[in-house]
Amino acid sequence: MQTSADGKKLLCSSLLALSVLFAATALTAPLRPAFALSELKGEQGQVQEKPAEGGEAPPIEEEEETGPLELPMPDPLIRGNEAVTEPSQEAPVTDDKAAEEPQVPAEVLYDIGKAPEPVRRMRELIVEAAASGDIERLRPLLGKGMTETQVSMVESEEGPVETLKGQSGDPEGIEVLAILLDVLATGFAHVDKGTPEEMYVWPYFAEKPLASLTPPEKVELLRIVTAGDFADMQEFGSYNFYRVGITPDGQWKFFVTGE
Repeated sequence: MQTSADGKKLLCSSLLALSVLFAATALTAPLRPAFALSELKGEQGQVQEKPAEGGEAPPIEEEEETGPLELPMPDPLIRGNEAVTEPSQEAPVTDDKAAEEPQVPAEVLYDIGKAPEPVRRMRELIVEAAASGDIERLRPLLGKGMTETQVSMVESEEGPVETLKGQSGDPEGIEVLAILLDVLATGFAHVDKGTPEEMYVWPYFAEKPLASLTPPEKVELLRIVTAGDFADMQEFGSYNFYRVGITPDGQWKFFVTGE
């Protein structure tokens, strides 16, 4: 039988063998790098994988430094349909009527000698044709194509002579010829002087406000129209009976009624 001394020796031998075995195991195991807790966690709080053996640890992304919080600029003020970013300076309100240039009254003439010679000549030819009682004598004076005289406010495929006959109270157009003579016997107005629209217009009532007519001028007007017609014109706001226009170069531009 073994003595207690022998048992103690056996126990010491066993402990010594275990110590040597543990030391050998520790020396042969590969070394692993140590990581701090902050290096193991990503931005989302998840643990990153350990680097492979012999490799380098993955670079750690540093959070970008941000400056102080910047507030967005306020939206521009809206005034009507216009954006204003600075204190606006209201434009002065202008009255459209005041801004308009004052209308120059038409020049009213009675002396045909003050009109250009081409105008005097055309007027004389028209008077002679109308006084003859034959409306066909107006045909060569009414022109053709681009120079054809306007005889109606409504477009028509008929010729100017045929249109005038249709406006007359008789089939021969005598009434229209009489009206033409009466119109050319009045004073006339020189309008749009110095412009492409320059014209000599009979009667001058067509270019003058009816409210401004003097008693003698009203007598002249009533030689062309009736009192009832005059009342209708006042309600309408202007003269709207027959009128004649001749350009400075002697072209018979229009002979129309209406507005």
